Amino acid sequence: MAQRMQACTVCHGQDGRATNQGYFPRIAGKPAGYLYNQLIHFRDGRRKNATMSYLVDHMSEAYLREIAEHFAALDLPYPPPQTTGAPAAQLQRGEQLVRHGDPALGIPACASCHGAAMTGVQPSMPGLLGLPRDYLLAQFGAWRTGLRQATAPDCMGEIARRLTPEDVSAMAVWLSSQPVTQGPAPAGSLPAKRPMACGSGER
Repeated sequence: MAQRMQACTVCHGQDGRATNQGYFPRIAGKPAGYLYNQLIHFRDGRRKNATMSYLVDHMSEAYLREIAEHFAALDLPYPPPQTTGAPAAQLQRGEQLVRHGDPALGIPACASCHGAAMTGVQPSMPGLLGLPRDYLLAQFGAWRTGLRQATAPDCMGEIARRLTPEDVSAMAVWLSSQPVTQGPAPAGSLPAKRPMACGSGER
């Protein structure tokens, strides 16, 4: 399977682990349900990337599931944090939003869905640590404008439209500045009910 996945590693790095530079996200170790959902979204046009759509266009759902399970099973070290030396106030605001949210804006904590360690939750919620800053910014922009969509109800689209550009930047800076030194595996479950209905998180 690893030999068949060489096309993926051109963008996503060796074994799908990416690097601490560049744009493309890490896929190694992400929950299989999340990876599978994203492959389906690329195939069906809910996510827009010409290369990804071309690669998966004629693949069966069974084979997409096999790809997802292959990368999900990889337990590999993370690179050092991408972002260093960010302003303290920006880091503080980013951490506040990630860990606690902002009730005044109707923003739940990222950790309430993506796990306290921010390494994802089985079966379908992705980790957010180890992702490039520019990738995080681009995804929030795509959610906000509708270029990226998920299975309804599209909770991330709703959250992205409530956030200011400054808050999106603060979260991306904080997340991309955090090391992942141990325990990168996704959590088995959340300790409490999700704060919002989220279609992709249920598959």
